[in-house]
This record gives sequence, C-alpha cells and structure tokens, in this order.
Amino acid sequence: MPDLISVEDMCGPPERSGASISPDGTRIAYLAPWRSRLNVWVQDLDSGAEPRCVTADETRTVSRYEWTDDPRFLLYLQDDGGDENWHIHRVDLDDPQTPAVDLTPFPGAQVLGLERPAARPGTAIVQLNARTAAEFDLYELAIATGELTLLVENPGDVMGWLYAGDGQLFARTLTDEGDIALSRRDAVTGELVRVATFDGADYPLDIYPFEVTPDGTGAWIGSNRGTDRTRLVRVDLATGEETDVDAHPSFDLDTRSQVFPTLPSPLIRHRRTGELLGVRYLGEKQVIRALDPHFAEVLTNLEALSDGTLAAVSSDASRRRWVVSFTHDRDPGVTWLYDHATGESRMLFRPFPHLDPAAMAPMTPVTITARDGLTLPSYLTLPVGIEPSGLPMVLMVHGGPWTRDTWGFDRSVQLLANRGYAVLQVNFRGSAGFGKAHMQAAIGEFAGKMHDDLIDAVDWATAQGYADPERVAIFGGSYGGYATLVGVTCTPDRFAAAVEYVGVSNLANFMRTVPEHAKPGLINNWHRYVGDPADPAQEADMLARSPITRVEQIRTPLMVVQGANDVRVVQAESDNIVDSLRARGVDVEYLVFDDEGHMFVNPENLITMFRAADRFLAQHLGERDDSA
Repeated sequence: MPDLISVEDMCGPPERSGASISPDGTRIAYLAPWRSRLNVWVQDLDSGAEPRCVTADETRTVSRYEWTDDPRFLLYLQDDGGDENWHIHRVDLDDPQTPAVDLTPFPGAQVLGLERPAARPGTAIVQLNARTAAEFDLYELAIATGELTLLVENPGDVMGWLYAGDGQLFARTLTDEGDIALSRRDAVTGELVRVATFDGADYPLDIYPFEVTPDGTGAWIGSNRGTDRTRLVRVDLATGEETDVDAHPSFDLDTRSQVFPTLPSPLIRHRRTGELLGVRYLGEKQVIRALDPHFAEVLTNLEALSDGTLAAVSSDASRRRWVVSFTHDRDPGVTWLYDHATGESRMLFRPFPHLDPAAMAPMTPVTITARDGLTLPSYLTLPVGIEPSGLPMVLMVHGGPWTRDTWGFDRSVQLLANRGYAVLQVNFRGSAGFGKAHMQAAIGEFAGKMHDDLIDAVDWATAQGYADPERVAIFGGSYGGYATLVGVTCTPDRFAAAVEYVGVSNLANFMRTVPEHAKPGLINNWHRYVGDPADPAQEADMLARSPITRVEQIRTPLMVVQGANDVRVVQAESDNIVDSLRARGVDVEYLVFDDEGHMFVNPENLITMFRAADRFLAQHLGERDDSA
C-alpha cells in the first residue's frame, strides 16, 4: 500500500504549471508560487538565465494569462476575492520595475471575453459592463497604451457580441421562446438584422464555441442541429447557412473551456493567422483531429511524448517550437518543449514532482445503466494496494450540471483514493458531452431521475462488490452540492456522510440571486430544465425539489463549505441550510472562506477545506488502516 500522502502535498500549489511559449519562441511563461500565490513567471529557453516573476499578486492566485502578439507584453485576468469581476492587467516585460497596469479599472465591472483579432495586432476586443452591470458593451483595447474605444453600446437585450473586423459587428440575443438569434448590426442605423436562429432546446447554455473565421465572413460554432452529437460547422455571417467543417463519428466536440476558461479551447488555431489547425473531441478520453497537414505531422510527434492526452498547446508564430502539456490520471501536466525543425524534444517540468505516479490510483472508465435504461458514462478510481472489495466509497458529483467528469488527474479524487476509498464519478443525465438526448433527459428531473442516476450508480458499485453499502459518502460542489443535499434529504438513509460546497439549497432563490447580466439567459437553461420562479405553480414545484424544504429529513452527518464572495450561489444558500439544521439542534460543520467565491483558488483555503473533509470522512467512514 502506498504511503499516506499529506493534504498539503496533494492539495498544495504546483511548482510550475500552465506554460506557454512566446510568439518569437525565445521564452516561456508559466504559473508558479510567489508569496504563497500563483503568479506569472517568465524564463528564457536558451540562455540559461534564471526565471523571473513578472506579476506580484499577494492577495489571490492568478489563474489566467496570455501572451500578446508583441512578446513585450503579457495580459492576465484577476478578480477581487472570487467575485468574478474580471479585470485585464498588462505586464511590460521590457520594464520590470513598472508594476502591472489594470487596463479595465472600473469598480464592480467585469470583462467577458478577450479576443485578439489577427488583422488588428496590438489590440484586444473586450466586452465590458462598466456602464451598467446588466449590459455588456463592446470595446477595442489598445494594449500598449490602455486606450479603450467604444465600438457599440448594448441596446439592452444583447447577451454577447462578435467582432468580425472592418466595422462588422454581430449580436447574440434570446427570443421570447429562448432561441438564440444571431444578428448583424447595421453600421449606419444600428439596427440588428437577423442572420440565423438556433433552437434554444439544443443550446441550453452558451457552452459551445462561437469564433469568427480569420477572413471575417463566417463563424465556427459547435452545432447539433439535426443530429444528437455536437460537430463543428461554419456559419456564413451573410446568409446564416451552416456548412459542416468536422465531426467525430462517436464523440461530441470538447466544450469544457466554455464553462472553465482555463481549459484549452476545442479549436486549435494558428497563433498568427487564426486559421484552424485541429479540433478537440471528448469521449472516455480526448481525441484531436488535425485539419492542417503541417499540424498533423506535429501532432503525431507531440502525442508520442506521453501516454496521456494533449492538454495545453502553444507554438511560436512560425510553428517551429511548441510547448505542450498533457492530461494524465497519474502524472498530470507534464510539460514538454518540441522543435519541429530538428525533431528534438525535452521535458521542461512536472508540476508535482513530489508525487510518485506509481503511488497514484488509475482512473478507469466504466459504463453504468440507469433503471430506465439510460447509459451513464462514469469513472471509477480504486485505491492502490488494497483488495477492491467492500471498500468505503465516495460518490463525487460534478457541478454544472451542464458539464461532465473526464479522465485525468483530480487531486481530490487521488487524496480520497490514497485514504483507501473507492471514488465513483457519474455523468448523470444532464451532463454535457454525451449528445443532446443525454442532456435533455434532465428536463424536469432535478431531484428526480438525475438523483436516481446517482443512486443507481451506488447500487452498481455495491453489486459489483467494490463498495460497502453502509460506508458510502456523497461529495459535490455547485450543482454537485445541490445533488449532495438532495441525497441527504430525499434518500437520508443511503449515505454515511456528506460534504457539500457552494451548493444550491433553494432553486428559486438561486435563480433570483444570480448576477443581473446572467438573468436573461436563464430562459433557455434553468427555466427550461427546472422552472420559472415568477410562475407560482412552477415555483411550488421548484421548492418541492429544493433541499431547504426537506431539512427535517436530514440525519446524515453533513459538512458545508461556502465562499463568502460567491456571486453564482450566494452565501444565503448555505446559511439557510445550516441555520435550519442548527435550529433543530442538529450538528453541522460549516466552513466559510471570506476571500473565496464560487471557485476556490488560494492554496491555504484548499488545504484547509480538504484537511477538514479528510478528517470528517475518516470519522464517518472509518480511518485508513496502514497496518493491513
């Protein structure tokens, strides 16, 4: 049996991660700790000079940065304590004494999107709600000077803008039925002229890529019009006509980056020209299809570097030098430099060199059949060196729900497996990436068949002999936190312990308290799948599906974790559950982090959370026996 790994070693920050190469191919940037926070560092690839830290955020870990077309400048995004009001900051690498500059210094404002059109070097196109919180206007940002030029003011109903160059602007709006309308803005009158409409039932969230082609005449989008699977199509911006670009026979386009911007885009594009090089698809594991002959050669050589799957990919402007990292279930984020001109490659770093891949637990894809016959693609992680029979088990429930679990390294899963738990992750109905029928099977099924899927998965694990039915815990965040609370209210005798963080306890209150700019978009996802709280009958049904109305059923030991600055699932969602339980004299553990939002990033908070969860689960599922 592998040695017990400390929470600090498993959940602490990486030594280095997130590397990308400069446009001229001479340097890499990456994230590494500085004063207990991940910051951006830059290192020469050939000179042997010591790397230097180029950002200085002591408050909150930096998670998103990018090179500009001028290798002098880096941009990074940062919010305030997890409030998701992202600001763009510029770093001047030629002037290391000058601190980073906030290019969008508007209190309470948020940047959506950061596009750098190939035809407009030195600029970025940004959507910004500095004028009013509910509406995003479109600006051009001059990176070197910080000058912002207003391109168009939101008339009030535009949910997102597309910049196609030469003054061509396109708007995405929602119809009363929840369909997505793409319209061209007339440069003279300002009128929005409809170009295409996409069925809102097929697009429950803005989870599909929507990127303008380099010539400005089309847009690449993920489409499942007329099919179950999501493929890549080109929409003609003059006529709205769709033309197939690429499709995988079995897998959906990998759209995770639309929900988690730190993940790679499904579209791999030429750094300088913006042309399409390859497309990512995701089944049990990721598959990349090359659409460019040169990239096909490069891809073959890159994929030979690891038995994992290709994660982040960056190249210099000439496409000679490449920096890539890999997704792997036991050895995550290993990062390589590859020179296509010479064929030479060298490993740059492992993010967690102190973790032995041999001590990590393999993540195995498994297929579970729900009681109504629906197939549930899932992942089972079993502890190393322990007979996989009658184990305590943790059911990990992903958020969204319009996301999915994937094959790869998950530090929380590995921590649990190291403690001797089996870990089961289920892509229940409503999960994205398995066809629209799988997603739409969740309509009207919150606290219904979506929960049945999880119970069916637990039954499968116990029937297979992996799990002890008396020692199963449920653990989830966001929607997974809601599912955890449903588990302990609707099936209170099935779980020996429960850990939920930033979870929804009242579906109606959740919808009423999302940010103002997000409320119009609820019509074609939350309203369609769950209900509209403005309708009394629908609100009554939503309350019946809300854990807050079933608190008296809770008798499972419960731990609740919340970020005080969460704008997606506000703190009241956790406070109300905890207060109701404590009013009944029920003991509940409650952790609130004042400097976190919906996504926890600061290392000491992650360590505190998982240390508490580790102790809590050991108390209720049993300590690992290292003498065995």
